[in-house]
Amino acid sequence: MVYQPPAGARDLLPLDVAQKRWIEERLQQVFHRYGYHQIITSTLERLDMLMAGGAIDRSTVIQLQGADEEELGLRPELTASIARAAVTRMAGVTYPQRLYYNANVFRRTKSSSYNRQQEFYQAGVELLGGGGGLADAEILLLLAECLKELGLLNGWKLILGEAGIARSLLSAFPPQWQNKVRGAIASLDRVTLENLPLSDELRQRALLLLDLRGNPADVLQRVVSLDLDKSQLESVHYLKSLISLLDECFPLSNGQFPLVLDLSLIQTIDYYTGIVFEVVSDNESQTRILGQGGRYDRLLGLYHPQGETSPGIGFALNIEELQQVLLANHQLPKFAPASNWLVVPETSQAYAAAFAYAQKLRSSTHLVQVEMDLGGRDKAEIRDYARSRRIGQIAWIKPDGVPAIESLDKRSHISC
Repeated sequence: MVYQPPAGARDLLPLDVAQKRWIEERLQQVFHRYGYHQIITSTLERLDMLMAGGAIDRSTVIQLQGADEEELGLRPELTASIARAAVTRMAGVTYPQRLYYNANVFRRTKSSSYNRQQEFYQAGVELLGGGGGLADAEILLLLAECLKELGLLNGWKLILGEAGIARSLLSAFPPQWQNKVRGAIASLDRVTLENLPLSDELRQRALLLLDLRGNPADVLQRVVSLDLDKSQLESVHYLKSLISLLDECFPLSNGQFPLVLDLSLIQTIDYYTGIVFEVVSDNESQTRILGQGGRYDRLLGLYHPQGETSPGIGFALNIEELQQVLLANHQLPKFAPASNWLVVPETSQAYAAAFAYAQKLRSSTHLVQVEMDLGGRDKAEIRDYARSRRIGQIAWIKPDGVPAIESLDKRSHISC
């Protein structure tokens, strides 16, 4: 029998890990510069907690059976887990709290594809206790700084929506059709909207909602024509001021934040209460969602014993999607890290001296990677191995402990 990972899972080989770490280390530097601290939450959570009061579809959670038939699941995202940790383990801390994570998440997909991916890697931040325009602007500018740190100075754009406006515009539809309209808009499914059994007026409204996307000034002008109520108008004015602040603070693209306003943007996770957004690559034939996030001002109250809540906003960047874009841009490492030294005892009498010399090399104040040859090969084979692994130097250890140092060229190499 040939054993493979289960459907939807994959192994990360050394080069995959090196590229993933390259991305994560650069993102972590940005998180630190903005004052964020790392948090690690449990991979395994109670199912009712993961569903966030029904905001997350139960069918997307990979479920497990715990002791005493307790329903457990693997986290499909990190925000709910961090909200739970904040109100249960961080009670009494001062706000705002700036937290970041590097973690894997698990999601069951509805695709019929047998090998559809179910494990994903994300890096993201959560700003807890920060409401209003300054917090929203910080998160979006932090997101842009992350992409800049990865070398993505252009070739991406932010799709910005507003969950409150989207929900209120959907309230005009009959309750039994709201979820269907919402799902069709979320998936940009014009055909479904055109064929729903709605009145002509509601069908046109649904199609108008689908088309509330494009240049921010144009979209805001179109949405005002929908006879908005006071709260909706306040949200529109807020978006105007936020976009203006982003343009003023953004250092690239002649001061204009690369933004598309999309008031039809609806996330599949339903705990968002304010702005929602996706960052997408736009320099390839295949558009990739590099990250997503939004404001969730009622989520923490779901987990607080007295229902007390605090505002929150955050985003997650999708490491695999970033990896594919950066590979196309030739920015990622092409090889797994090479060892600096290969220490070779020339005879069995040199074993102790070889171990001692290897330890001396490893004791450097700088990280030095040292391999020990395990025997069974002649000198030509040892040199071929060292070149194939891009090892720079061989220390041949004689029985008296005296090393003979040989430097190698690295023209031959492997990339696995």
